[in-house]
Amino acid sequence: MKQKEIYPKLTVVGAGPGDPELITIKAVHAISEADVVLYDSFVNRELLKHAPINALKIFIGKKKNKTGYSQEHINNLIIDLAFTYGRVVHLQGGDPFIADRGREELIYAEAFNIETAFVPGISNAIGVPGSSGIPLTHRNVSESFWVLTGSSETGELSEDIPYAAKTDATVVILKGISKLKEIVSVYQREKKGFVPIAVIQNGTLGSENAAIGNIDSILNEVEELNIQAPAVIVIGEVVKFHRYYSLLSHETDFRLN
Repeated sequence: MKQKEIYPKLTVVGAGPGDPELITIKAVHAISEADVVLYDSFVNRELLKHAPINALKIFIGKKKNKTGYSQEHINNLIIDLAFTYGRVVHLQGGDPFIADRGREELIYAEAFNIETAFVPGISNAIGVPGSSGIPLTHRNVSESFWVLTGSSETGELSEDIPYAAKTDATVVILKGISKLKEIVSVYQREKKGFVPIAVIQNGTLGSENAAIGNIDSILNEVEELNIQAPAVIVIGEVVKFHRYYSLLSHETDFRLN
């Protein structure tokens, strides 16, 4: 019997913000041709149905405070699987080039002369606010937006957040709920306790849970609703467009000029 020829390849694929319908056709095509699919806690498992029945599906959980694979382990696993089985697809939540290590994995694989490809995904930074009715820019309200991660590589609060807090731009913070208290303090030092903020858990899914308020009130709102990761933080006047803003923020007189 002729042995199957192995063609090592890594494709890093953006799985989108959670809703399995928010996946690109190109991403589905890549998954359907995979010999191995790697996925983590931020990927909707419904997407695995697009993979061949005989493809390996390997969970590499990377959730805060949960046991998971280190990035070094993931890099080495990708190499081993590519040479053993062939086409490896690494599904990553949102877009793997935004607040993730998709590019690092591609560089690592290329060092072993493994063919690589990248399929962008709808970023959590845009898809989650948008699905809640929040535009990141809006005429006469916000002309620009910042997208930041909550923590630096060392685990400290991102050094860019104090700079972002000085602007009137919409600020979107990914992977930042563990730093929410520090983020609130930064904005309060800028005398911006009145600025609207949304903390949205499980955005785009039926289990979505959102705390809406202002900088001064949001810590209480998050605690009351038990908001946890994965969550996206959105700060700025555009938060008033959230479909339930007037109800969840406890404000009855909000208006947008």
